[in-house]
Amino acid sequence: MNKVILMGRLTRDPESRYTQQNSSQESMCITRYTLAVDRKGSRSEGQQSADFISCVAFGRAGEFAEKYFRKGTKITISGRIQTGSYTNRDGQRVYTTDVIVEEQEFAESKRAEGQQGENSSYPDTGDGFMNIPDGIDEELPFS
Repeated sequence: MNKVILMGRLTRDPESRYTQQNSSQESMCITRYTLAVDRKGSRSEGQQSADFISCVAFGRAGEFAEKYFRKGTKITISGRIQTGSYTNRDGQRVYTTDVIVEEQEFAESKRAEGQQGENSSYPDTGDGFMNIPDGIDEELPFS
């Protein structure tokens, strides 16, 4: 079984490209990003050490990452490890290891990330939930 689950922060904004489109097929989004994943319990000289994991998301997952993920965003992903190799311009063999993303989601709220949400008309209670005032039922467009 080849399954990996990771939680970490993006080291930079995701980079996307699209496959070339031919007459019978639509183009597909391919998005790459690097995830900094802390190593549990290994601290040297007061600094937390981390692994930097290369991730690739295809199709809708790639489009989602391109649209919503930014440098510093904390996310959780699951996928599979894929290894490969290629010969670079200097004729040297380069080996690669990537996580092919199958699922991805945010691991913290925007407020925890230090960003203000767009709809902040109701104050945050500090636990990630909005403080909804009494009598709001009359304002809802459905019952």
